[in-house]
Amino acid sequence: MERRSFLKKAAVGASVGAVAAPALAQTQPTINWRLASSFPKSLDTLYGTAEVFSKRVAQLTGGKFNIRVFAGGEIVPPLQVVDAVQNGTVEVGHTAPYYYFGKDATFAFDCAVPFGMNSRQQTAWFDQGGGRDLMREFYKDYGIINFLGGNTGAQMGGWFRKEIKTLNDIKGLKMRISAFAGKVMQPLGLVPQQLAGADIYPALEKGALDAVEWTTPYDDEKLGFYKVAPYYYAPGWWEAGAQLSFYVGMKEWEKLPKEYQYAIEAASFEAHVTMQAEYDAKNPAALARLIKNGAKLRFFSKEIMEASYKAAVTTMDEEASKNAKFKKVYDHYKRFQRDQNQWFSVAELQMQSFMSSRK
Repeated sequence: MERRSFLKKAAVGASVGAVAAPALAQTQPTINWRLASSFPKSLDTLYGTAEVFSKRVAQLTGGKFNIRVFAGGEIVPPLQVVDAVQNGTVEVGHTAPYYYFGKDATFAFDCAVPFGMNSRQQTAWFDQGGGRDLMREFYKDYGIINFLGGNTGAQMGGWFRKEIKTLNDIKGLKMRISAFAGKVMQPLGLVPQQLAGADIYPALEKGALDAVEWTTPYDDEKLGFYKVAPYYYAPGWWEAGAQLSFYVGMKEWEKLPKEYQYAIEAASFEAHVTMQAEYDAKNPAALARLIKNGAKLRFFSKEIMEASYKAAVTTMDEEASKNAKFKKVYDHYKRFQRDQNQWFSVAELQMQSFMSSRK
């Protein structure tokens, strides 16, 4: 009897809720925004994260707040998303913050720095460790408010035409590589190039590049790099956990009803988690297919890793000495990373090392 009474009351409550939600939505304005992505539609995990975000915002607002997603190049070039948001060409963007390293190296902390934190640590720093406040203070100068926009996890070290065994093998190589990593590698003889995703394969095929790094096996397979440069190296030490961001113009953000702001916050976090899960789910099979099709998996030597680490520390310390904004974030980031690495070495590393030794 009590159970039937409970179910009856629950049904009445559900009915009231179903009526109330649309009524609430009707009191809110209809808003249409445009989102500029840095990525082509063919990269469904990178580009698709913006679609996950857009769809969820619409769902959370009863279809009243709609964000239309445009691929890289459809409104603005892929590497000009921050400018488009800053000058009001679009209301929101989805991009990799380290693309704007040339404006200020501090951008990289919102994405990835050489020998930086892994994806879990990066999310922890941003969401719980003070990183969000530090980066939002930095972005005020650009009229932008930033939100989590996904993470690729640890990336691969790239595709090479020849084997890279020693530091001498790096000298003179023309490689598409992220700006910060390129700056680190220049003293070691690498010739860095920065190109958007759609431009990389043609340059590699024509011989304008000797090597290229992009993201992970799932995306790399789509771009076909293995057909030209078969040696596939790991790890991508410059991107141990590359975090993407949604950039919203501050003026547009301040115009939104609070409920719509909450929708953006919730949708961005959901999209962030979805990207990481999707890469983790799809990378194993993609790597197996790549190897089956001729990719030759290799690992950077200890010599190369040690020299790269030393160069990274030197480069970041030099940047901190001349850039007060960079130093403020760098000092905080380093302390957080130190504590995270100590903790991960206790349980996470021990467990993973054991499991990796199993067949």
